[in-house]
Amino acid sequence: MMKKILYIGNKLSKHGNTATSIETLGSFLESEGFEVYYASSKKNKIFRFFDMLLTTIWYARKVDYVFIDTYSTQNFYYALATSQLCRLFNVKYIAKLHGGDLPNRIKRSPYFSDLIFKNAYKISAPSDYLLAAFRENYAANLIYIPNTIELQKYDFLKRNFIVPKLLWVRSFSKIYNPKMAIAVLYQLKKVYPNATLAMVGPDKEHLVEDCKNYAADLGVEVTFTGKLTKEAWVALSKEYNVFINTTHFDNTPISVIEAMALGLPVVSTNVGGIPFLISDKENGLLVADSDVDGMVSAIIEIFNNEILTQKIVDAARTTVESFDWSVIKQKWFEILK
Repeated sequence: MMKKILYIGNKLSKHGNTATSIETLGSFLESEGFEVYYASSKKNKIFRFFDMLLTTIWYARKVDYVFIDTYSTQNFYYALATSQLCRLFNVKYIAKLHGGDLPNRIKRSPYFSDLIFKNAYKISAPSDYLLAAFRENYAANLIYIPNTIELQKYDFLKRNFIVPKLLWVRSFSKIYNPKMAIAVLYQLKKVYPNATLAMVGPDKEHLVEDCKNYAADLGVEVTFTGKLTKEAWVALSKEYNVFINTTHFDNTPISVIEAMALGLPVVSTNVGGIPFLISDKENGLLVADSDVDGMVSAIIEIFNNEILTQKIVDAARTTVESFDWSVIKQKWFEILK
């Protein structure tokens, strides 16, 4: 008999947010025959919190496992509350780690962190970065299961490297530093006047208007697409030749993994878990946080060094082959016996 799972997380794509693990992994598990229930898709944070609590109480005795997406910010307390309900009802829960700032959260909140993580059936770390950060205190039930994609849906394209056509795909949030992408375009145009930039993603913190004004002040034209479906932005990516990631904090972002699968050379800030995914000049290019000039130089190198660029894109595709669902699902099957 196939197992039943309750998945606790922010299921908010219908409200314009980017789909997160609760929707992607949840759908993958359903495709393998698991029965998956979800909480919560409530837009209001307070309503979402109570929906998670009530749903956990309702399903605790009806499911075999509870997955809990665990973040470092306010959502940390969703995980805290629902995990303790799981303990109360004696149901196994898996804390799925998300967010590049979680190592700081376990330092700031050691007591609450222990309540969540020391009592979890498993702690699922999607990156070597979080695996290393959690190993000291929570090694007993810690496992490495990376984020996953269906590789067959990402065509590995050979691209033309004549004029930089930059693609940025994230939510418009301060931690992802969207203005840096615009500053990079401004500086890059001094060398490549025809360089372009498209920015794809939902306006999570109402920053798009500010970014548009910033672009206007710099005198550069930027394409803002808003949120696109995965299929739409993958189709759009065919028109671009460099993927830039400007974040201040990060873990192992799916958008970067997807870009690597598509044959887009990735230039990223070397924050959080990014250096555990990308090795500089091996399968991508890394620059310091907020280093506009460094990112511009890295992009120029892509266009001046064909051998390096081809090496990077080939190695990146090889890297992400290990993230394919056909590989990752075996890791989940092992713990969901």
